[in-house]
Amino acid sequence: MTETIAGRPFWRLVFDKDGDADQQLVAALTEERAALGVTDLVMFSHGWNNGQDTAIRLYQRWFDLLAAHLGAERKVGFVGILWPSQLWRDEPIPDLEPTPRPAEGGGAAATGTTPTVHAGSPTLEPEVLADLKSLFPDGATELDTIAELLASPPTRETAELLFAQLRALHAATSEGFADGEVTASEPGMLDTDRDPVDLFTEFAAKLADTGVEFESEGGAAGGIGDFVSRGLNGAKEALRQLSYWTMKNRAGVVGRTGLGPVIAKLAAGDGGVRVHLVGHSFGGRVVAYALDGLGDTDGSPVRSITLLQGAFSRFAFTGALPFRDGSGALAGRLDRVNGPLSVCFSSHDSALGVMYPLASLAARDDAAEAEDKLFRYRAMGSHGAFDADRQPLGGVGTAYPFQPHRILNLDASEVVTAGGPPSGAHSDIFKTELAWVVATAGGLT
Repeated sequence: MTETIAGRPFWRLVFDKDGDADQQLVAALTEERAALGVTDLVMFSHGWNNGQDTAIRLYQRWFDLLAAHLGAERKVGFVGILWPSQLWRDEPIPDLEPTPRPAEGGGAAATGTTPTVHAGSPTLEPEVLADLKSLFPDGATELDTIAELLASPPTRETAELLFAQLRALHAATSEGFADGEVTASEPGMLDTDRDPVDLFTEFAAKLADTGVEFESEGGAAGGIGDFVSRGLNGAKEALRQLSYWTMKNRAGVVGRTGLGPVIAKLAAGDGGVRVHLVGHSFGGRVVAYALDGLGDTDGSPVRSITLLQGAFSRFAFTGALPFRDGSGALAGRLDRVNGPLSVCFSSHDSALGVMYPLASLAARDDAAEAEDKLFRYRAMGSHGAFDADRQPLGGVGTAYPFQPHRILNLDASEVVTAGGPPSGAHSDIFKTELAWVVATAGGLT
C-alpha cells in the first residue's frame, strides 16, 4: 500500500553504493503512480545521515513544508531517495524537530558570535569505527590501524604513519569520480607533497575557527609543538573528511547509474510525468548527476532541480574552467532540465565553507599570494554555482526570475543560519522559504 505524507502519496527508492536500485520499489512507484494519476513527482535525496529511519523522518518533515505550498488541484507525489551514506556519531544529527526561528536575522552566525563545543578525545569510539568499517569494508584493516594510531602519543612519526594509512585507506576504498575541480579522484589533502604535521595542525586550526575548543591551545598552526597539543584531533578530522569525500563520489555514482536511468524509465512508461529533483548536501550531487544518467532523450521529464547546501563543486556545470583547461563534469547537462536549476547556499555552512575546500586543496596549489587560495575548491552550498545569476532568497510568494536550462543562485545566508560547530548551518534546511523555491520552480503552486 502506498505511504502518504501530508495526504500526498509517498514512495521510497533505495539504491546500493553502485547505484543498483531495488527493482520491486521501482515497479511499485511506476505502477502506483500511474494508477493514482500522479502527474508530478518531487524526488528528494538526503546527504549524509544516520540510517534510513533518520532519512524518512527528514522526508516527512520537509515534504510537510512543501505540501503547504502546493496547489490543491495538482496531482503531486513525493519520493524519498535512500542510498548508503553515514554521518559520524559524534556529529549532531540534523535537527528534525521544529525549532524557534531566530529573531531578526538571528542565530549566532548572523550576530557574529560563534557557538563552541569541546573537541573531545581524538580516539575513534568503537561504534564509530564499526560504522566506518561497515560503510567501507574494503578498508577495514586500514581503519583498525588508524584507530590505533589516533590513540598513540602525538609524535611526528605518528603523524607520518597516520598520513600513510589515510592514503592506503583511500586506495582501498576509492570509488566514483571527481567533479572537475581536480583532474583525479584523490582529495588534495592526500597529495604526497603534504607535510603530515602541517596538514593535521591546519585541520585542527580550522576546527577552532568553526568554534571547536581544545583543552590545550598551541600557538599558530604548524610545527610539532602545535601537533602535540591538538594535532591528533586534526588527524581525526582529516579521516572524517576523507570518508565524506568517498561518500561524495559515491553520490555521483548513485545519481548517474541509478537515479538517472530510473527517471528515464518512468518517462518512457508515461511521457507526461514531470519530475522535480531536490538534493541536500551530497544528495545535491545525486540529483545533479542523475542528468548524466538520463541519456540523450527527447523531452527530458526533469522540470526543476533545487540544491540545498549542495556538497559538490560549484564548477560542475561550468563550460570553461577558470583555473585549468577543460570543463566541469556536468558541462552541457543543463539542457536536460526543462526548467530552472536553483542553488540555495549559505555563508554560515562551515562544513562546506571551511572543511570541504580544505580537504580538496592540493599542496602545490596552496598559493599564499592568491586572493582566495581555495577558489577552485569551493562548493555549491557555500558560494553558489560559478558564473550564474544570483539574488537573495526571498520569502513565500517571491516571484523568482527562473529560466529553463539556467542556474539561479539564491543566497540563503539570512535564513539558513542555525547549527553548531563544526558543520555550522549545513543542515538548517527545514525552512518554508526553501520549500517555496521548489514549489514555484516546478510550477506546483
